[in-house]
Amino acid sequence: MNKAAATQKAGSKERLGTTSIWSRIESKRPLPKTHPRQRRFRWVVDAVLPLALTLIAGIAILLPSSLPTEARLSLFAFALAVILWSTTSLNAAYVALATVVLLILSGGSEQEALFEALESDVIWLMIGAFILGGAVQQTGLAARLTQLVVSRARNVSSVFWLLTTILIPLSFVIPSTSGRAAVVIPVFRSIANAAGDRRITRAMALLMPTIILVATISTLIGAGSHLIAIDLLDEIADVKLSYAQWALYGVPFGVVASYISCWVILRLFLDKNRRQRQLQIPYQQKKPFSTAERTTLLVVLVMVGLWLTESWHGLEIATVTVIGALVLTAPSIGVISWKDGLKAVSWNLIVFVGAALVLGEALIESDAAEWIINQLFAASGIAGTESRLLILLVLSLIALTSHIYMTSHTARAVALVPALLYLGNSLQLNPVAVLFLSNVGMDYCLTFPVSSKALLMFQELEGETYKPADLLRLSSVLLLVHLALIVVFYYGYWQWIGLRL
Repeated sequence: MNKAAATQKAGSKERLGTTSIWSRIESKRPLPKTHPRQRRFRWVVDAVLPLALTLIAGIAILLPSSLPTEARLSLFAFALAVILWSTTSLNAAYVALATVVLLILSGGSEQEALFEALESDVIWLMIGAFILGGAVQQTGLAARLTQLVVSRARNVSSVFWLLTTILIPLSFVIPSTSGRAAVVIPVFRSIANAAGDRRITRAMALLMPTIILVATISTLIGAGSHLIAIDLLDEIADVKLSYAQWALYGVPFGVVASYISCWVILRLFLDKNRRQRQLQIPYQQKKPFSTAERTTLLVVLVMVGLWLTESWHGLEIATVTVIGALVLTAPSIGVISWKDGLKAVSWNLIVFVGAALVLGEALIESDAAEWIINQLFAASGIAGTESRLLILLVLSLIALTSHIYMTSHTARAVALVPALLYLGNSLQLNPVAVLFLSNVGMDYCLTFPVSSKALLMFQELEGETYKPADLLRLSSVLLLVHLALIVVFYYGYWQWIGLRL
């Protein structure tokens, strides 16, 4: 009986398999008659727009002789990268690396620039931050944070507001947008799994990097570009800006902008039913901290303390982060293995950042970035006006859109701040006000995923998060919101506490 049953079952499987194969063949037969040419030449259609834009950029940039050759080559490489990022589905890191190689082969940059990019402190800060995030996730600290977030939340809307509340203070303790993103990604995964809804996941994947970026202005250590900016302020205008002064200017704006951004995302991407949906996250009873959790928490606290006291001990933020990563992965005393730590690093993002730094440095060293700023000033007419409102609007628009043509946050600070400070000096403006307002705008980088490492990290997570079109839709609203907020804060708060232009 058993042998007969097994024979019958095998025959049944064979028949099912044969039917299944023929079904697939039959279902595919009509396709060659209707779609082969469309599919075969689809790449031609997709390539028309980027090729046309590249041709236009080449004619506009390479033919005029008003710029040195290196500057024109740098501008063309940068324009090509932006075109490919915006109009194709090619990997952002691949595009950045390919354009850098093209720039080197054309003579626009030295070969050493490609290798020296990996020496940047930003690269090592990101590697250490990713390993830190991996340790926080694997030891269970992230799960504790998730429970803290959802324990008081009644629905999806409450979770979003609580996430915003938790993300804002992170800018005071983790001096890197990518570092903050790496730490909270485990929280995102836990809540996304509990939600089980693609639209809620998409909205949350937009919310978390948005708040990370918007709250950056709250603190002087929120971004490395802030430190570069105050150094340039001291060098050019002989004025120093303290940590406390920056917090006085930035915290109110960062908090208000973060909560308004949360409100916009909730209304723009979630309907009322989804906002009120209950999240089925199982409640976990409180249990004592494990040895691994205590070790990770201790290392994190020590790292934060060293970040905040860099001027005392002289260890840079990136150095402290790498040391913390080594401790967390050390044999016997570490909480994760070295291999697991390396697996937590987004190497695709590391390559992208390294290549983007080369493009940014090429723009600056060839004076192409200065040329862009001068063209913007000439087109805007800001240099000849006496209207403080017009100056405020033009400065804000230039800063708010600077991430579109200069993806590196650090590169934006290096290229924009000197030009804006020199312009402010010629118009007899307050250099501190010019510097801080320009940083408010430069911290906004929400148009394309390549505009920020935090955005890229959430877009490249496993599973569906958000698409570039979603981010563009959000930016079309938040850009105007931020411009309005800058005007309101200037006339209602900043000009009364020392930031009058």
